[in-house]
Amino acid sequence: MKTYDNYGDSGNEWIGELPTHWIQKKLKHLATVQPSNVDKKSYEGELPTLLCNYMDVYKNDFILASLNFMEATATPDEIKKFKVDEGDVLVTKDSETADDIAIPAFVKDKLDGVTCGYHLTQIKPNKEKLLGGYLFRLFQTPRFNNQFKVYANGVTRYGLSIYYFSNAVIPLPSVSEQESIIKFLDDKTSKIDNLMLRKRDMIALLEEEKTAVINDVVTKGLNIDAPMKNSGIEWLGMVPEHWQVKKLKYITNQIIDGAHFTPTYVEEGVPFLRVTDVQSKDIDLKNVKRIPLKEHQALVKRCQPQKGDLLLSKNGTIGITKVVDWDWDFSVFVSLCLIKFKVDLISPYYFSFFFQSDITNQQIAEGSKKTSVTNLHLEKINELFIVLPPIAEQHIIINYLNGALGKIRHNIKLIEKEIELMQEYRTALISEAVTGKIDVRDYQPEPINSQALELA
Repeated sequence: MKTYDNYGDSGNEWIGELPTHWIQKKLKHLATVQPSNVDKKSYEGELPTLLCNYMDVYKNDFILASLNFMEATATPDEIKKFKVDEGDVLVTKDSETADDIAIPAFVKDKLDGVTCGYHLTQIKPNKEKLLGGYLFRLFQTPRFNNQFKVYANGVTRYGLSIYYFSNAVIPLPSVSEQESIIKFLDDKTSKIDNLMLRKRDMIALLEEEKTAVINDVVTKGLNIDAPMKNSGIEWLGMVPEHWQVKKLKYITNQIIDGAHFTPTYVEEGVPFLRVTDVQSKDIDLKNVKRIPLKEHQALVKRCQPQKGDLLLSKNGTIGITKVVDWDWDFSVFVSLCLIKFKVDLISPYYFSFFFQSDITNQQIAEGSKKTSVTNLHLEKINELFIVLPPIAEQHIIINYLNGALGKIRHNIKLIEKEIELMQEYRTALISEAVTGKIDVRDYQPEPINSQALELA
């Protein structure tokens, strides 16, 4: 893209070279910077107000009048001081990790009766010098944002004092130039966002296709001419005549969960697996927690995982399955359930596919899905109905699904990579524009090419 004619060294490592007509100023000289102390609680004697909270900022680029703000109370002075106005920039100042510090949102609409809530820093730019839309994009620039992550303090929770926001150095073009940058980035990012949304819709369709394939095969089999019978279960309907429908407890040797307490964590010891450790295809032994051998030996007296068993997440994000296909010793936390199968009746790999079907989904707690944050009790797991082909047929189904779903997963990964590249391009555009690496003063929005979008 077009660049400026003249650049000079900014003297600031994260900015690099700047157009020679741009200046640098500390944020405190360009805006009012104030951390809010208005919490979510309602107190007698205070005035009612709508509260813009941490999650409103964390989850949204733009604060709009259509957001569902919570009701709270505040003092008259707080309502006056922390009134959320059009053009404000709200930034998270606290987080559980330093990586999540200084997430911005721009107040795009005129709001009525909304107050800035706790854990946020409110920035009210002097519009004669600095526009909120430009500052918002600056906060989205990783090299600018990283300086706040570096200065975040904490152990279990991280926070930033007002000092670091107030003294942040801002590369500053003229207000008219800021307007051009805002117009350019709003246009470009909206088009990229729309395209990424379409890609995510494609992934959702592929996920639906994956579930449909599993549903069909684990209820009807691969032989479309096989004689059928009534399963005896209203919501299940017909199944192949030679298949059985059994409760899980009758085709397993043990269904048990892991440690009901948090053990002692050590640098060197036996791996101790939690739900987060079994979500990926391969377990990252470098990042798993470890416990002393003595505690492991005590735990395996009750719950001893072995090769061929299956781990099932039953707390938090429930419904994740992982077949134990390794030989090293480990213990598991209470969030994981260990299932030992009668291998002459059912393969753990067949069960893993079956658990991904809508049949299982229908049997789990009322009104919740497998991916809901809830609990799946051992009693419920024991009572799950399993549609059971003969073991030889299970292996044929496993091989078929590995192939069919492998193709779908491959396509999903390709689209996810495209989305990742689009996000990188989006971030780079923002960074280049707000640091003057590209000149967008003459930019004119291009019409959306609907044919190109369809092809994408």
